[in-house]
Amino acid sequence: MFSCRKPRNIYQYFKQIKSLNSLNSFRSRRKIYSAAVNNAEKFSIGQRLHGYVVEKVQPVPELYLTAVQLQHDITGAQHVHIAREDNNNVFSVGLRTTPMDNTGVPHILEHTTLCGSEHFPCRDPFFKMLTRSLSTFMNAFTASDWTLYPFSTQNAQDFENLLSVYLDAVFFPKLEKLDFLQEGWRLEHKEVNDPNSPIVYKGVVFNEMKGAFTSPEQVYSQHLQNKLYPSHTYSYVSGGEPLAILDLTWEELKQFHADHYHPSNARFYTYGNMRLERHLELINEQVLSKFTKIKPSTAVPDELPWSESRSATVSCAKDVMAPDSEKQTTVSVSYLLNSITDVFESSVLSMLGTLLTSGATSPFYKALLESNIGSDFSPSTGYSGSLKQGSFSVGLQGISKDDVSVVTDIIEKTLDKVIEEGFPQERIDAVLHTVELSMKHQTANFGLGLVVSVLPIWNHDGSAIGAIEINKILATFKECIAKNPKFLQEKLKQYFKDNKHKLTLVMNPKDDFMEEKQKEEEEKLKQMVDTLTDSDRKNIFQIGLELTRKQSEQEDLSSLPTLKISDIDRTGEVTVVSNTTTANIPLQLCEQPTNGVTYFRAVADMRQLSKDLLPYVPIFCNVLTQMGAGKMNFRELSQQIELKTGGLAVHSHVASSVFDMNSVEQGILFSSYCLDKNASDMFALWSDIFNEINLSDEDRLSTLVKMEANELAMGISHSGHAYAMGHASSLLTPSGQISETLFGLRHVKHMKQIAGKQEMTDLVKKLQLIAKQLLNKNSIRVAVNSTPEFLTTSVKEVEKFLSSLDGDSKGNERFITQMDDFAPSCDRTHFELPFPVNFMCKAVQTAPSMHPDSAALNVLATLMKWKFLHREIREKGGAYGGGANAQEGVLVFYSYRDPHSMDTLDIFDKSVDWVREGERFTADDINEAKLFVFQGIDKPVSPGDKGMRLFLRGETDEMRQAQREKLFAVTKQQVIETADKYLSPGKRPSAVSFLGPENSSTKGNAGWIVETES
Repeated sequence: MFSCRKPRNIYQYFKQIKSLNSLNSFRSRRKIYSAAVNNAEKFSIGQRLHGYVVEKVQPVPELYLTAVQLQHDITGAQHVHIAREDNNNVFSVGLRTTPMDNTGVPHILEHTTLCGSEHFPCRDPFFKMLTRSLSTFMNAFTASDWTLYPFSTQNAQDFENLLSVYLDAVFFPKLEKLDFLQEGWRLEHKEVNDPNSPIVYKGVVFNEMKGAFTSPEQVYSQHLQNKLYPSHTYSYVSGGEPLAILDLTWEELKQFHADHYHPSNARFYTYGNMRLERHLELINEQVLSKFTKIKPSTAVPDELPWSESRSATVSCAKDVMAPDSEKQTTVSVSYLLNSITDVFESSVLSMLGTLLTSGATSPFYKALLESNIGSDFSPSTGYSGSLKQGSFSVGLQGISKDDVSVVTDIIEKTLDKVIEEGFPQERIDAVLHTVELSMKHQTANFGLGLVVSVLPIWNHDGSAIGAIEINKILATFKECIAKNPKFLQEKLKQYFKDNKHKLTLVMNPKDDFMEEKQKEEEEKLKQMVDTLTDSDRKNIFQIGLELTRKQSEQEDLSSLPTLKISDIDRTGEVTVVSNTTTANIPLQLCEQPTNGVTYFRAVADMRQLSKDLLPYVPIFCNVLTQMGAGKMNFRELSQQIELKTGGLAVHSHVASSVFDMNSVEQGILFSSYCLDKNASDMFALWSDIFNEINLSDEDRLSTLVKMEANELAMGISHSGHAYAMGHASSLLTPSGQISETLFGLRHVKHMKQIAGKQEMTDLVKKLQLIAKQLLNKNSIRVAVNSTPEFLTTSVKEVEKFLSSLDGDSKGNERFITQMDDFAPSCDRTHFELPFPVNFMCKAVQTAPSMHPDSAALNVLATLMKWKFLHREIREKGGAYGGGANAQEGVLVFYSYRDPHSMDTLDIFDKSVDWVREGERFTADDINEAKLFVFQGIDKPVSPGDKGMRLFLRGETDEMRQAQREKLFAVTKQQVIETADKYLSPGKRPSAVSFLGPENSSTKGNAGWIVETES
């Protein structure tokens, strides 16, 4: 997977991900900080373990972990182990990969290494292991200068199974030519079996990157990196520029592996409560003992600083979903900064980036966004520590091309003002509070997030351990501020005002941008085809047939390790909650080891809202905590939220009954968390918002609406499959219909219309009506997760908050609307958008989540995904992804960044025939599908999220256990019967929706609804 989004430095990781303390049972702090950690602290510097030498043992008490740094004697391979009492254990190996062209060689290599290896010679062992494991995460990432292969699991045998497959794939891949052709690119007949059909381009990565560069934000971010770092590897597209991918050869791919995939160029990482000694033993035995040390030529030199600032202009496609077609220019000013291996300096610059751009009280937010010149910050705004040298960027998108100089002038004047005046102490305190809270807030993926965060520093020989010593960084920062009140201002002057390595980048839309790209591709194809000899053409045809045979053949998977159904606990985890009431309001309480953090949720009933107000609910949710409230204007409210909480969130909530698809709960979900000491302040903020919200500031409202509309429009090309699935589902279930209004393409289009209006008076009136009907205690229920020691105090604060609200509670535990009049529609809809690829979906109405057939439906969808659809859509068809999921009352088939459209719909239908025939899959395949389903059921849940399936969906532990037992009992025959019952033609209502370019099969076809945007 090509990583488009840049990881920041360690400070921003803790600020944004806040992924700490994934503890799976309630323990005292003393016990937490004993088992895994104490074992690690027994190691001593210089100690030898399985070919490694211990170089450092560093307790990091603020994160409840001890880090052990080692180096392998013979190969020089680096290893960092993070010992922590967390069952969700992680392994990764990262390689410094530094391409010197745009062919995407590290990206295609990442794909191809996973297609078979020395000890696991079957096709695609990586994807096969997805259904032979209980992993909580499996993937691979290609960034600008590293490639990472991570996994996580809670099962010790699973860890060793996955470790053996990953190690063999990375260091001993087969790298066969047919795999390169499948994953990278190839010339092949459009109809593989017809040598007279046109020769076309095919390949998974080729289509993936064509899809990636449909996003103007991706285009801009890539140009920004290439032009700010012009002298070495960062001036190229590591994921691959689509037409340049066509220049890559198989031989070049193999050479890149030989040059980069060596233990001497590797960084191994393990995390969790499993013993380090066993990890080292296996890694040394399976890989390191078979290599000798080399000196990799992968180092990235520093950029030579510019003597004068530079500017550049680039082009992109017009965004047909943008609110204002005449305002689609983007401009930013960017600076090359420090070496990220200086962890303290990077942390200071990251804090500066946050102070300058984050939140309504930041200088650039006020100067740029509130000017309403543009729709949102430019892509990559803020500090980035993802490359060897950090950078800072700020600007606007969605502006008129005539306003470029206005924006750059505002940027310069804003910097001058901040250098002169500095930052209010309250802003600095808010940033420090964010760090403090992030070290206590708990989520389930800390180990994985940690390696992604520290790898950029470690990748360039910086200290991975130094990057996580947060208390040391904060202590030094506070000391610098105390000694020199102008410390931050001087840093701004040094890195911004006096810095000549500054780039002003402008991007303008071009009407025929996509047509030009398509023409370039067609011309390159013609040049290639015209030069083919008869022998070349015969060879292309034969290779196409050979690849198809390989993709279709039945494989021997006996070499691959697997867990068994017997490895899964028969009984699911039980979460103890207590249910009570306060002032007749239902209150769910859950005692958890939340590490001194209080978690609050509330759901308010919105059944009483009129249908004409429903489309405005998402806007209401988005702006509610970003307007003024009580005696505070929106800036003051924003500041208090940052100082006292981890954020106040408001979202639409839609959930169908687990037993009846026509019974739907519609509400608004309020959620927040804070340090226990700030609980009173957090609930006081909610009280101000509920009782004295100010929704009348039209200028502020306009800013927020434009930002949201822009973000939604930019996200379509990344999430096209999700929008297609949502729309198709909306035609089949009541909850899907409501969700489409609140979250789907209908909402995106509605936001475009609202953002294009000159005044917001009508919107203000509608939002005020929603507030009047929902911000009370007439129909509300509440949930709190807290430690046993603080729970009584939390309840008192909740009671104080609820007592401040208007209304009288009706005492309803669930707010159900019965929608028996809903009639499904079997429409086929094509959303015509200027993408070079398609996002296909077919949805079929099935059954609610606790229906007796639900377990079999989940197994059925998984079986089709991994045993049929993956092969046909991705391997043969060249789409980036495809599959099937059993969701709320529907089974959806989908494809992602797919060069095909109608052919993919045929494949969806063929997958049903494949199951119903029942001849080409076995009982073992059913068990593998069950393993995959159990991955999702048994994935780790953080203490703050415990009990939420009960609170939000009404799923009790008893219901889940009953479904668990049904899942264990699913048979092959039951899957065949379920497929026949629900998926046979005409048995159940179905709908088709897809996003993609103009299509000859839908154009002028009365059987299709074609929606276009101009």
